Amino acid sequence: MRILVVHQYYCFPGLPGGSRFNEFARLWAKAGHEVTVIAGSVSHATGQAHPAYVGRWLTRERDGDVDVIRCYVPRSYRRSYAGRAWGFLGFLLSSATAALTAKADVVIATSPPLMTVITGWLAARVRHRAPLIFEVRDLWPESAVTTGVLSERGALTKCLYRLEAWGYRVAERVNVLTPAFREDILRRELADAEKIVLVPNGADQAFFEYDGDRQQVRAALGWNGRTVFLYAGAHGRANAIGQLVDTADKLRHRHDILIALAGDGPERAKWQQVAAARGLSNILFHGPQAKDHMPAIVDASDVGVAVLQDNPTFRTVYPNKVFDYMACGRPVLLAIDGAARDLVCVRAKAGIFAEPEDASAIASQMEWMADHPDECARMGEDGRAWVRAHASRDALASRYLDIMRDLVSTNGTG
Repeated sequence: MRILVVHQYYCFPGLPGGSRFNEFARLWAKAGHEVTVIAGSVSHATGQAHPAYVGRWLTRERDGDVDVIRCYVPRSYRRSYAGRAWGFLGFLLSSATAALTAKADVVIATSPPLMTVITGWLAARVRHRAPLIFEVRDLWPESAVTTGVLSERGALTKCLYRLEAWGYRVAERVNVLTPAFREDILRRELADAEKIVLVPNGADQAFFEYDGDRQQVRAALGWNGRTVFLYAGAHGRANAIGQLVDTADKLRHRHDILIALAGDGPERAKWQQVAAARGLSNILFHGPQAKDHMPAIVDASDVGVAVLQDNPTFRTVYPNKVFDYMACGRPVLLAIDGAARDLVCVRAKAGIFAEPEDASAIASQMEWMADHPDECARMGEDGRAWVRAHASRDALASRYLDIMRDLVSTNGTG
């Protein structure tokens, strides 16, 4: 089967970022399928393009057994929200060129950015008459509206809502990453129930089974002698990492507690400066980390932290980082309500909840976890067991393959 994936943020080898489709593509290729990915030339995590891509419309390369077509993205992508919008448009134009040359029996377009569904439709319909799967990793443009990036009544927002509805209509399947996404789509009557499938986020269990020297890693990071609460992920507006700076401010008296952040984004410099101006020695910004280093860093921590804005839209999400924490056997401190709270605190019994953007509540829960290491260790083991049973990448990749095989068999393209 020839599988074509349109994913602007397909992770660069060795660089930080969400690797869901890197792992899926590797597993599908290992199973004997021909996999091609249409991806952007600028890293979502760093905002930088490798010199080999600069000035080039399309660059073809191999990622193991996977063919990757890196498509031009304007270098304005990281400079501002307007620059990011220009980056989306640039990728749409360059990826459309790639779509008309790639071969496919089935096409997956994963969003955000929302415009990938246009490229996916071009690849699926114009050249191949192949079935299209539209994957929803975030509810766009709703999340952009609720975080203040887009105006609710703006002309661009209205166009994006129309594009979202069109994507659901033209796709043979809509894959959602959480049950709450499914309920939202059904409530708005954008797709029939039988069209929607669920292949959620998960974790590469083998990747996070780190067996190195934990104490050596802690010493290198400056963590010795403290209970470390690690936030590993993006530092953007939606992540609201300022709440962790405020939490550190409230925990000045707890010299045994350290908040560590690993990752990058447009908000990092701002909040790092705020922490320095307040004289906070109990919060460290480690910046972006190579993907291969993350298992060691997560393993060296004591608790994994997941935070987002206090925003109704984010009650529908499963942040990928919580699966990584659980795969590594770390308990989770979750300041995200809704679907994620149900998964982590109720079903997996892998962590505890604090009200988002409530620094006092987060600080109180950090103190409790620092004072109850045995209970936290139990949560960590429960989370690891849940991931093994329900969210391993191998199982999810196999489920996705079953959906694609069914579509290709029905469509007659394979």
